[in-house]
Amino acid sequence: MFHLIFGLPCLYVVTRVLWPFPWPFALKAAVAVFLLIACQYHLWSRLSSGSVFAPEFPRVLIVLFNWAFGAIFLVAAMQLALDVLALASKILPGDGWAIPAGLRYAEAAFAMLLSAVAVQQAVRVPPLKDVTVEIDDLPVGFDGYTLLQLTDLHLSRLFPERWARKVVTRSNALGVDLIVVTGDLIDGSLATRRADVGPLRGLRAPDGVWVIPGNHEYFFEYAAWMRHYAELGMGVLENQHTVLRRGHDAVVLAGVTDLSASHSGQLAHDLDAALAGAPSGAPIVLLDHQPRDATKATSKGVALQLSGHTHGGMIWGLDRLVAQANNGFVSGAYAVGGMTLYVNNGTGLWPGFALRLGTPSELTRITLRAKPRL
Repeated sequence: MFHLIFGLPCLYVVTRVLWPFPWPFALKAAVAVFLLIACQYHLWSRLSSGSVFAPEFPRVLIVLFNWAFGAIFLVAAMQLALDVLALASKILPGDGWAIPAGLRYAEAAFAMLLSAVAVQQAVRVPPLKDVTVEIDDLPVGFDGYTLLQLTDLHLSRLFPERWARKVVTRSNALGVDLIVVTGDLIDGSLATRRADVGPLRGLRAPDGVWVIPGNHEYFFEYAAWMRHYAELGMGVLENQHTVLRRGHDAVVLAGVTDLSASHSGQLAHDLDAALAGAPSGAPIVLLDHQPRDATKATSKGVALQLSGHTHGGMIWGLDRLVAQANNGFVSGAYAVGGMTLYVNNGTGLWPGFALRLGTPSELTRITLRAKPRL
């Protein structure tokens, strides 16, 4: 059913865009076969590795698959809009409007160009984004404290070792106090991704590098990956917390497992356990891969929640659907009660849909500031 659903836009493009072209039958048939192959990218990914989440093709082929896959969906959306206009014109008085062949050529060319831009935006090393968060009763020692949030790296054939190394170099150059990684670091088994994740050992910050699992960790040898993250020098927070200190001042950094954890038979998401024994009165920064439970976090006194998972919605318009699946949280900062929720667009992206239009990837440097008293 999954693969059939992705085939429907392709069939629509073949029947409504390709077939009306005045081309020889053999040429149209060849292009139709190419489109049908491209739209089944996830099937070929599953056959290559046993999972739709970890295509094990050469990187250039993954880029081309994403480009073709994106172009199919974009031209299908454009053609649907044209068909609605044409249908409406037949209902209104007059002779109606027929879609000219030139417009079909133009929409196909524009979709291919737009998809190429979307793939380039997805696979680049992200630019820096600076965010300031004001926190009530932030201790003086933490006023101006900086942390870097990385999330959804999805290290894979599409985001390989050389890409990870560039991210690490750019991250270390920022000189932040703390680095946090809020899940979905990998797509693939430890055996296939060991080299790609290796550069993360080089991340450096005075208060360390801390990581939580995302939902993709549970698709691939969860326990082995958690051990390996620790071996790379990252502190793993699975329903746990650590206390950051500046002299007598303290901030609690807590992390929870993913909301999907219990479905995999792993340690269930438990914020109460993560905060158990935390010093009272210290502001709490929570790492939670998915943002949709943010209202529960604010009821527990969390001052700042850092999440990812949504990839910012990836494409303008699609972000509204992603928001609906995440209680309205999709990208950027939200005031949730007395708490700030920051939903990061992601450092990388799932290689099964590596397209970005209007929602850029980001290296997110967050500066904590004491909220002025009224």
